[in-house]
Amino acid sequence: METGAVSTSRERTRARIVEVAARLLREQGAAAVTVRAVAQEAGLQAPTIYRFFEDKDALLDAVAEHVLATYVADKARTASLADPVEDLRAGWRTQIEFGLANGALFTLMSDLTRTRPSPAAEAGYEVLRARVHRIAAAGRLRVPEDRAIALLRAAGNGAVLTILATPPEDRDPTLADDMLTAVLGVLLNDAPAVPPDDATALAVAFRAVVPTLPTLTPAERSLLGEWLTR
Repeated sequence: METGAVSTSRERTRARIVEVAARLLREQGAAAVTVRAVAQEAGLQAPTIYRFFEDKDALLDAVAEHVLATYVADKARTASLADPVEDLRAGWRTQIEFGLANGALFTLMSDLTRTRPSPAAEAGYEVLRARVHRIAAAGRLRVPEDRAIALLRAAGNGAVLTILATPPEDRDPTLADDMLTAVLGVLLNDAPAVPPDDATALAVAFRAVVPTLPTLTPAERSLLGEWLTR
């Protein structure tokens, strides 16, 4: 068998393993994703799994990457709305919907004991960063971008985990939207333009465009950015 054919066969086998594990995770939870169960469902011998993944945690990481990568790619392909705040709201709704539809995976990825970084999660973080940056550049942000991102991530994760921990019949369908409204009350100015007496909002907006200033050297942009962050 040619090398290319062998590589293709391995890729297909790995993909089948990940898809089976993803289905078990979605339908039965993380405890159901054992090497033996995945091998049986995929029509393979258990030792075959270890040719692709060193242990169950590595397999779960691959499942998370598979599901999250597809989700992040879809988010990145979504056309940005003209209003950066509405664009952020749309992204928030998508995030909440994903978390509730993939509760087992979301809970798994929110486990603070996990030490392996997730490239897909980092890609999602960059999507959020870009949305927050657009708001800052429009003069709507009253706090530094990094703080805004941290508040939004904490609120989003907390909202999803709280809803997942509540029995379906007792869930409040407005909780996530109310959480976002509360956070945006802290993050945003009321007016779309930067008020002349709001020095912090002005600094945040200016900081957002510093990297694009062509007349400054990289060192000058870095120094100016540091001053504005202070």
